[in-house]
Amino acid sequence: MTREGKPYRFDPGALCLELLTTGGPGAYARWEVLHEPADLVAWAGRSRLPGGLEPAVDQADVQRARALRDALFLLTADRAHGRPLRPDALEAVNAAAAEPSLVTRVEPDGARGWAPGATGVRLLSTVARDAIELFTGPYADRIRECGAHDCLLLFVDTSRPGRRRWCAMEHCGNREKARTHRARRAPDAR
Repeated sequence: MTREGKPYRFDPGALCLELLTTGGPGAYARWEVLHEPADLVAWAGRSRLPGGLEPAVDQADVQRARALRDALFLLTADRAHGRPLRPDALEAVNAAAAEPSLVTRVEPDGARGWAPGATGVRLLSTVARDAIELFTGPYADRIRECGAHDCLLLFVDTSRPGRRRWCAMEHCGNREKARTHRARRAPDAR
């Protein structure tokens, strides 16, 4: 939602980056939405993971999710701005990835489903492994921060030309283009 309450679609481009919209370290803690196990399960249901996932999650998993999210937030921001990656944040991601991950399976109707035993730890391992793929894969150099002057959303540019600048064109992109247009016309109005 925008500050005006208008909905817009923000696709950060990767599962691990979807977790960043749930809050964050420092000043971003004011947007915290992971308070109880149901919040983490709800996030998983809204994520790009296939539907039907209902992991068994407890309060310790919520704390682990927040810690992983904060580490991912710092790593993603560092990567977006060309800074060295923080060893403590890398350690947190690698530790989460070392746990067993979620297991998919083919259902009798041919659809994709989830093997029994989905837990919060497995969910977070899957997210951490996605982060490792992002930070070491072909899109590692396309991690960006929104180009709007007042937006700090992080995303990976998966567009073909690799020139995405905004979190969402219908939100920040349009506002920034309108601002630029007004600035260009301002001298003509005198």
